[in-house]
Parts: sequence; structure tokens; C-alpha cells
Amino acid sequence: MKEISKTGLGLLLFAMILIGACNKSEDEGPSIQDQEHEQIQQYVDDNQLNGQFTESGLYYIIETQGSDKHPKFNSIITVTYEGYYLDGTVLDEGSFYTERLNLLITGWQQGIPFIGEGGSIKMIIPSHLAYRNGVLIFDVTLHNFTK
Repeated sequence: MKEISKTGLGLLLFAMILIGACNKSEDEGPSIQDQEHEQIQQYVDDNQLNGQFTESGLYYIIETQGSDKHPKFNSIITVTYEGYYLDGTVLDEGSFYTERLNLLITGWQQGIPFIGEGGSIKMIIPSHLAYRNGVLIFDVTLHNFTK
């Protein structure tokens, strides 16, 4: 049996990967992220919300801006929050909850720095920025932060 060089083997593997990628069905439908973006857009439209999307897919509405000082990624924040699903089912809530922002879900890490102390924000968070169980909505009031 003839030996294949490393270069030849590498090209063969590359070709197999390329062919496999090209053979994906066009009928697979939209990705989960696309589906969730559509769900969020429908919720926004149905509830006549006036916010904006970030590049990552987070939708947020600044309800109260708060102070000019905003928390950073490593800040320790104290918040009151309510989290729920698109159908209104409450997931979690907390009063004067304190935690380092960088230890929280990505959606919070991205959204909370938009407000200052005393501010409040509504964040509609796709699962890839939160948990793997669907779109979540969080109403958060930032009481204070350090650092």
C-alpha cells in the first residue's frame, strides 16, 4: 500500500471537511439563535417596546438611566431583579443581591453597564447569553456598585 505524505493527508482531511460542510441540507431551517431573535422581536412588537439590540443579540431598554458612574466588568454590584420567561412565568427574583458582575450571566455583564447607580433596565436575553433553556427577561435595578 502506498504511503500518503503528511501534506497529502492534510489536504485529504481538508477536502473531506469542505465536502461535508457543502453537503449540509438547506432545509435544516434557522439556527436556535435566529429562532430566539425572532421570538424576541415578536415579543418586542407585541409589547410595543422601545429599546435596541446589541451585536450579540441582547435586547435592552433603559428605563431609568441612573447616575453618570457605571459599573465595569469587575465591579461588585447590588441589584434588585426579577427574571421571567417570555410567557411571564417567573424564573427567579432577588432583593439587594450582591455579586461580582463578571461572575454573572453574559447578558447581565453586557447590559448592566448601560445604567448607573439608581438606574433600571429591562434585558431580553437569548439563551446563548444566559442559560440553555430559552429566552429570559430580567428587570434589574442597580442600587450601587464598588470599583
